[in-house]
This record gives sequence, C-alpha cells and structure tokens, in this order.
Amino acid sequence: MSESSPAPTTRRARVRAPELTGKGGWLNTGGNQYTLADLRGRIVILDFWTFCCINCLHVLDELRELEAKHRDTVVIIGVHSPKFVHEAEHQAVVDAVERYGVEHPVLDDPELATWKQYAVRAWPTLVVIDPEGYVVAQHAGEGHAHALAKLVEELEAEHAAKGTLRRGDGPYVAPEPEPTTLRFPGKALLLPSGNVLVSDTTRHQLVELAADGESVVRRIGSGARGFADGAAEDAAFNEPQGLALLDDGAVVVADTVNHALRRFDPATGRITTLAGTGRQWMQGEATEGPAREVNLSSPWDVAWWQGRVWIAMAGVHQLWAYDPADGTVSVTAGTTNEGLVDGPGAEAWFAQPSGLAATPERLWLADSETSALRWVDPDGHVHTAVGTGLFDFGHRDGAAGQALLQHPLGVTALPDGSVAVSDTYNHALRRYDPATGEVTTLATDLREPSDAVLAGEDIVVVESARHRLTRLRLPEEAVRVEAVAHRTQRAATEVAPGALRLDVIFQAPAGQKLDTRYGPSTRLLVSATPSELLLDGEGAGTDLARDLELNPAVSEGVLHVSAMAASCDDDPANEYPACHVHQQDWGVPVRLADTGTDRLPLVLAGLDA
Repeated sequence: MSESSPAPTTRRARVRAPELTGKGGWLNTGGNQYTLADLRGRIVILDFWTFCCINCLHVLDELRELEAKHRDTVVIIGVHSPKFVHEAEHQAVVDAVERYGVEHPVLDDPELATWKQYAVRAWPTLVVIDPEGYVVAQHAGEGHAHALAKLVEELEAEHAAKGTLRRGDGPYVAPEPEPTTLRFPGKALLLPSGNVLVSDTTRHQLVELAADGESVVRRIGSGARGFADGAAEDAAFNEPQGLALLDDGAVVVADTVNHALRRFDPATGRITTLAGTGRQWMQGEATEGPAREVNLSSPWDVAWWQGRVWIAMAGVHQLWAYDPADGTVSVTAGTTNEGLVDGPGAEAWFAQPSGLAATPERLWLADSETSALRWVDPDGHVHTAVGTGLFDFGHRDGAAGQALLQHPLGVTALPDGSVAVSDTYNHALRRYDPATGEVTTLATDLREPSDAVLAGEDIVVVESARHRLTRLRLPEEAVRVEAVAHRTQRAATEVAPGALRLDVIFQAPAGQKLDTRYGPSTRLLVSATPSELLLDGEGAGTDLARDLELNPAVSEGVLHVSAMAASCDDDPANEYPACHVHQQDWGVPVRLADTGTDRLPLVLAGLDA
C-alpha cells in the first residue's frame, strides 16, 4: 500500500484475535493465568517486545501515560518474544520486567508461539484488540502513542454505546519490592577518592560506595522517576546509566530515559543538566547545536576522549559528542541505520552502542545488538574487532574473526592495551588483545555483567542482575569455556526468487493526514545482507511501496527495511497542527524458494487489507 492510503473509517476491519499462549506463563498477575476470554469487555493492547531492544524500551515509556489515563478500560499486555538465547530464560524476563518498571501483565513466550500467531515481524509491535475480541489495529516501531490514545477513545465510546465495554480494575498485580542495596545497577566509576560511584538504574539514583564496593556513603537523587536539577536529595533521574569523570572532578551522567546528560558535582552534591531537553530525538530533528536545545535519544554510556564527552546514543544507533568548551552537541559517527558497517564515521552503522572506554589511540565501544566489540580511531574511522552482524552471537573464544559475544553492554581498557568486555548475556567477562587478535574468557558465572572498572590490580564488575559489585583478581590465565554459537531463532520468510513487491502499510490515524507541507512525508530505505541478495531496489526513496529483484543465486539472507511516515492533525482551522513521526526498522530473514511469496507486507500502522 502506497502513501496515498486512505485513513481508516469508523467501520473498521476486524480479525478474530488468536489466543495468548506462552510457555513461560504470566508475570505481574499475582500468579493468575489469563486467556483472551478473561479480558473480554476490555480494550487490550498487546506489546510484542524483547528486553534487549532499545526501541521496545522507548515504547514502554510511550505507553505509561496511556496506561495511567485509561487504567479502568485498557489492559496492556507485554508479550515477551526473545531475540537472544539469554532472553528466553524465564528468570531473565522476570528481572527485565522489574528492571524497566513494567507496570502491566507480561506473557513470557520463549518459543515465539503468540508472535507467530499474530504474524509479527519486528520488535516492537503493538496490536489493539477491541472489547469483543477482534484485532482492529497493528503498529510497528515507535511514535504511535497519540494514534493509540485516539483509537482507545473511539473504542471506549463505540463499545460503551453497544454495551460491550467493561470497566474496572485490571489484572496487574505489583510484585513485592526486594530490599537490596543496589537494584539492577548499570555502570560504575572509580572516583579520585577511591570510592566507587554506581548508577543504581532501577531506583533512579546514583550511589557512592566506599572502596570496599559495599558500604553506602551517600545516595544522589530522590529515588523517584523524574527530571529535576538541584541538591542531591531533591534531584531526579530516570534510569541513569553511564558515568564519566571530567577534568574538574565533576561526573557526567547518561540519564537514559530522560534523554539527557546530567552533571554531578561530588563536592557539593548538586545535579545540573548539560545536554538534552527531556524529549526523545526523532528523525528529521537537529543533530547539532546548543546542548540544552537539541533532543537526544537514550544515551547509554559516556567517555571523555579527545577533549569531548563521547556519547553512546543507543536510541538512534550513533555516537554523539558533547563539547564543554562551547556547550554544543553533535553527531560524530553513525547514520541511524541499524547494523554493522565500518568505515568513515559518517558512513558507519551501529546497533545500540551501549558501552564506551577511551585510550589515547582508540575509543572502544560495545555494540550490543550486533554482539560486537568495535573502536573508533583518532581520524574518526570505525573498525570492528569482534562480531559479524545482527543475527550471529554466542560464546566462542579464539581468533577474533570467529569469536562470538552475546549482547555485551560494557568495555574496560586494561593496562596492557587489551580490553575487558562485559559480555552481558553470556554472564561472562571476556578479553580481547589487539596485539594477538585473540579473544579469551576471564570469568564466568557472573549475572548480566554490564560494566567493570579497574581498582588497583583488581577489576570490579557490575553484576547487574545480582544487584552488586563483584571484585575479581585479573587472572594470569583465561578461563576455558566450551564454544557455543547461535543465530537468531526467527523463522525465515520464504520468498520467490526474482520480483518481490515490498509494501509498507501505513494508514494515518483517524483525524490525521500525511504531512506534505515540506515535501514527501514518507521515507523508505532498503538494503540486504549479503548485499548480493538484492539485484535491484536497494537505497532510499519516498514511496512506501517498492519492487525488489532478488538474486536467484543467493539462497538466503536478510532484508533490512527502514520506514518513516509523518502525519498531522487534519483540521483546516488550526494553523499549527500537531504532527507525529512513526518509524520502524525491520530485519526480515528470507529464504528463496520457487513456492515462496512474491509480496512482502510490513505493517507500520493499520492493517494489511
């Protein structure tokens, strides 16, 4: 369907919703199990997510206001659909639900049973089920909260009139809080005093610990989710992560869900804001300028390098930098496309960069979604040390070219020029030595390590899912582990060789139209891995439909599709209508077969007719 698709009318297409099934069972329900029949009379929004995915975390935050406003009519259900092997572990899902403050029921679906029943193709995907049990809308990607709010109001009115709407308390039951000193800590920093500063992410605080890594010296931040500067006890963070020390002794904090950089002064305890507006950056917005006026997107880590604070901007798959000399921010590397492409910074692709470590010669980074260790040289070129792309991961030591990691979140420069990698989903600390090109394992049986800092001859690891810091002696010999390799467990779509019609379905929400005031309101970018898979149809364009030509000589691969559409309120009387950006990236595994389909529909918003 092209960009001229009509807006949906009040007479909606309806498809009977498949049952909700998941081998892991239900979370956040007080032990109760649910079927769709139990939810009849309520508006149900299914949020297909996986906890590694930054876009999924953005959607969790987008849904919070809707969830609060319509708590008596709307039931949001997270359907956890794993990408990585670790994400199929039930306890890991339990941890993630608490870590990210999910306040609705979650169905743990490790075998993707419900994902397949609903024909979902991407994380995140939202599906709306009306009070009579019919699917009435589907949205992929981010930026749909306003459309959902409008649809919910329509469904409330429609089904109240029909007598099919049932109001009341939902099935959510909050879990009991756990009394640990730290709760899913993210990153750590050794202060000049010898104390350790930790981002206590789930409690929205920083915690200064004594040199023993256990005794609390002070807490910084109120502990309530928010965005406020001020004294240590009054200031508010929102899931802070990365920490970096400046020359003046102050600490820069990556305040991830506030989309901001904050400054903590250890001497006074005061918090101020250095960069960001509190709003998430979206396609088409400014990528440089005065730091307090430019939107950021989920900054996950920070590092001081070459006179600037470099930022792992996980939310848009880029590196940015903050220059304290003139108070500006700007993009330094990455195109916002998700993947693994080396080269000059302006051409490189990243996938959720989440950890940084600086040496004079290199800025090392943990590129989590490609399970890669990468680095930037002083000329701004991007290189890959370990990792091959979005779909290959595992735990394999040896030559870097065939070694495997699994969603690493942290990297630490070691005194001998090598680096330690917090190999998060392998529960391990790994080491890469540039001198030999070898990857080894330093420690195992850690629980979701997310960062590590040097403390004398020891390395202190942030064991995020054990809620503690763990001190290890850097071993002379690496631990040996049995090699294991994985590929993402999504079934490939069988497509016919030759001509393939790609249709991105976008229907502007009710009361809106495509925004064409400043040119085309849609964008489509297509590429493939391997690149030989596409004989024709690669590149950027403004039409949401495209004819591709697949190479019969390539048996399988991945189509990378990125789509964006902007819609505005359709009210001629309003000179300044509110506008909204909808965007999503798909990685679609395909297998060529003579009996395969010649059409690939991807739903950005609406239903595929």
